[in-house]
Amino acid sequence: MGPIEIVSKHQPESRKASPPHEKKGYRDLRLDACRGLALWFIFIDHVPDNTLAWLTLRNYGFSDTSEVFVFVSGYTCMLAYGGALEDQGWSTVVTRALRRSLEIYCAFLLLLVAYIAVIWLVGGGERFVDETNTGFFFKNPGEAIVRAALLQYAPVNTDILPTFVLLHLAFPPLLWLLMRIPVVTLAASFLLYLMVQLQSWHVPAWPSGELYFNPFAFQLLFVFGAWYAGGGADLIRPLVEARATLIAAMLYLAFSLIVVLSWQFDILNILIPDSVTKLIYPIYKSHLAPVRLLHFLALAVVVSRLTPPDLHGPVRPFAIAMIRCGENSLSMYCFGVLLSFAGLVVLTDLSASLMAQVAVSVIGIAIMVLAATIATWEAQLDRRGPKLF
Repeated sequence: MGPIEIVSKHQPESRKASPPHEKKGYRDLRLDACRGLALWFIFIDHVPDNTLAWLTLRNYGFSDTSEVFVFVSGYTCMLAYGGALEDQGWSTVVTRALRRSLEIYCAFLLLLVAYIAVIWLVGGGERFVDETNTGFFFKNPGEAIVRAALLQYAPVNTDILPTFVLLHLAFPPLLWLLMRIPVVTLAASFLLYLMVQLQSWHVPAWPSGELYFNPFAFQLLFVFGAWYAGGGADLIRPLVEARATLIAAMLYLAFSLIVVLSWQFDILNILIPDSVTKLIYPIYKSHLAPVRLLHFLALAVVVSRLTPPDLHGPVRPFAIAMIRCGENSLSMYCFGVLLSFAGLVVLTDLSASLMAQVAVSVIGIAIMVLAATIATWEAQLDRRGPKLF
């Protein structure tokens, strides 16, 4: 395998951004690898009662791969659309952002159709409906379709896609603000996040409740990722590189690890004072609870300090596999949802042994890698630019 640049050579330089802290024409393949690994973790986590979930982030800290995915999406959007702005103007940026939002919207609806069809084929509309939150559809398909089209209804594991539709739809005005008043824009994003925590602002969902990934909360990670890619990295670099920051981040990660493990091992509860318990609970994922946000930031600090900014030499096959999935993140996420349901069926109807769980996880990831490799090959032939999720 050749140098690392060859891995993503199908992405033309004209589609890349050049934020102040990046070199012209440089693409940080750590982002693709990060998204690819996140997709693998999400697939493993989506298979219910999967012992291999102990290999993913969610069992070792407050946050999980969802936070990583949203932050990286904001970062890559700034790289893609911010770079196009300088050369091609606002009309192109707005068109591409709206088109990408439409692509995610269409992918969500197609995934819904495929998901419902597979569930009906396997269970006749009676089995697995509770595990997948599709009982409402089979009871009232007409209204369910309308609500899904309005982004008010989403089966289990598809519920992050409506949030991504809204985030991409809002990106052109967000980019305009970040280009002019970046610090004020980030502060306004944080204020909106605070309103979620203090006033429970949310987007309603059907038949009751709210969108699981609250756009008013998760927008903070998306905006922060875009702000960081657009020059914010230079502003906070002294803070991130400070020794005290690294120590504080590692201590917080250790604290988070103890708390999360206490959910599985009661003996660890003696290490957590009641005052701390009252302070941190409840930890709502849908509202991006502050302890989850802090955990992601601490994890980001540690990872950024302990990983090299540049990758040199040949890329290992394992890294290439992650990069391939990261390059095709939207299609691989949708495909992973269907594969995770197939894994649920296998573990339920055939065997739930540890070996079966390992086989389901490994085979599922292998299928994702194969599909992503084919998608990248097709993209190289078609000379299309990157699709950033």
